[in-house]
Amino acid sequence: MTQRMHDIARSIVDLQTELDREIEKRRRALGVHVHDRLVEFEHGLVAEQRKLKTSARSFLARSSFGVIATAPVIYSMALPLLFLDLWLTLYQAICFRIYAIPRVARRDYIAFDRNRLAYLNWIEALNCAYCAYANGVIAYTREIGSRTEQYWCPIKHALRISGPHERYYQFLEYGDAEGYRTRLADFRARLAETSEDVPGAYGDRSPTRSGQ
Repeated sequence: MTQRMHDIARSIVDLQTELDREIEKRRRALGVHVHDRLVEFEHGLVAEQRKLKTSARSFLARSSFGVIATAPVIYSMALPLLFLDLWLTLYQAICFRIYAIPRVARRDYIAFDRNRLAYLNWIEALNCAYCAYANGVIAYTREIGSRTEQYWCPIKHALRISGPHERYYQFLEYGDAEGYRTRLADFRARLAETSEDVPGAYGDRSPTRSGQ
């Protein structure tokens, strides 16, 4: 990686960190505070939220037949997601331990906190919990996959890929045979130094989960 490419990658991280701060400022402006993964609301805010709550009956009445009919299909994804979640946890518990790769902290990716929002009825809260789990498992999978890739094949693709993981930007250039042979051990050593609580490409910032 050239110095210019390194600087651009660093700028991406810095901008994301700045965005995290702005999100946190907006959250505080809305009266929400997070301390040690516990969500707190300013006095009176919950009562105000309840005023905007729609009953589950009204929610269903406004839903189209198609929305109701596809709900079982959507929720059926919970089974493969659960299997993936369990299998990945077993995978890293065995393989990462053997290869001295720091394990990914699952709690950093799957968070159930939207149920505390008083303006959600039980159906909306259930939907939010499902989405939190589904996307959390995918993010958890992505981080485990990125650490596996850094250990075995830290090489960029020749073709452009959409939305690569953070570690990808530090990988070796496609076709850099000498770099692969001489620097693979360095990539593995850097991976071994990754904190379980700081799963990033650079080891100096936590994932984008402002305030959590």
